[in-house]
Amino acid sequence: MKPVRTRAAADRDVDDAIDYYTVEAGDSVAASFARAVETAYRAIGDRPRTGSPRHGEQMDLEGLRARSLGRFPYLIFYVERPHYIEVWRVLHAQRDIPAELSKEEG
Repeated sequence: MKPVRTRAAADRDVDDAIDYYTVEAGDSVAASFARAVETAYRAIGDRPRTGSPRHGEQMDLEGLRARSLGRFPYLIFYVERPHYIEVWRVLHAQRDIPAELSKEEG
């Protein structure tokens, strides 16, 4: 298993989503979202190549993969490095993914 490291943008994405779910759906849903993120991070660390390379290929971002967050409409974007997994963003699936990832790269 490789350790998972998150970029500041990914941490902000998760915090924003937790804040949203807390206000709109309550503490239990927000906590469920947080648990889903942690579970997904562990799964990515165990099997990083199972994420979809589609967005990375479309945007010509070598090695970028995405994993869905199950019942929550979010995607975790990450790159496998030699000794760890780097999580770039955790974005709502309905956002303009290329624009959001371009901000991160720029």
